[in-house]
Amino acid sequence: MKKAAITGIGRYLPENVVTNDMFAKIIDTSDEWITSRTGIKERRISVSENNSVLALNAAKAALQNASVSAEEIDLIIVATMTPDAYFPSTAALVQGQLGAKNATAFDISAACSGFVFALNTATQMIRTGQHKKALVIGSEMVSKLLDWKDRSTCVLFGDGAGAVVLESADEDGVIYSVTGTDGSRPELLLSWALPISNPFGEREEKSRFIQMDGREVFKFATRVIPEIIDNILATNNLTINDIAHIVPHQANYRIIESAAERFNISTDRFYMNLDKCGNTSAASIPIALAEMSDKGLLKKGEYIIIAGFGGGLTWGGSLIRWTK
Repeated sequence: MKKAAITGIGRYLPENVVTNDMFAKIIDTSDEWITSRTGIKERRISVSENNSVLALNAAKAALQNASVSAEEIDLIIVATMTPDAYFPSTAALVQGQLGAKNATAFDISAACSGFVFALNTATQMIRTGQHKKALVIGSEMVSKLLDWKDRSTCVLFGDGAGAVVLESADEDGVIYSVTGTDGSRPELLLSWALPISNPFGEREEKSRFIQMDGREVFKFATRVIPEIIDNILATNNLTINDIAHIVPHQANYRIIESAAERFNISTDRFYMNLDKCGNTSAASIPIALAEMSDKGLLKKGEYIIIAGFGGGLTWGGSLIRWTK
């Protein structure tokens, strides 16, 4: 079986910065209230660029970083829950704008776990030999789903995109992935799509805004992140000391702090940028990885664990050996 490795990485954030103090002018909240509960200080909110534009710019950055042309890409997978349209897919829009004429393109929807699901899918498709060079993108414009009067949700999220180039390789880069779903409790974190509406029955009235049971989601996240890490370590005969960095979904500082306590390690082992980006859903992990690359934190040969969780409920993680 062939192997797959990350050969390029990129990110893109909208220019518009929204601080906690700016929220305090439109809803009953404060910088202290938001920061103490989440660790978030600011986030990017797009005012003109739709999701496909964010994804496109992250993809261009990743291609440049990998020294790969768009024509060489034969697979594009975009993880998103905030597409420009129901169809065509965000991936198809990116493919067209990139000029990646040789690429099969489709979206994956697994909420904040989406990038892990997409990376795993692309890895398996490369391992079979069906594809050789893939773009895997996590891109979100969560601001489209927010009720700006609901302080329990609107202060948490931001917009942005991150992307990696994944190639067939002699050395295994994406070594192992684990994913899971519990669809029995969708009400804990959801956003409804179009309601039922036709001439033959009464119209359904459901809000499209994000609805979240914060307490229950927090309990779920603090349980599942250690479970993901334990699974990866046990399956690959590793210990936590073998891992250079853990890159979690950037949702809440307290969730990450809880995971660090569970493994008796410093929170410094967990890369965090949520203070500047907020929760960018499926984009959070690749944005963080790209930021780490820019800072020179990713060293060749080191093991990295990525771990995500989100609506569905979904969760997933991957063991990555950095080969770039």
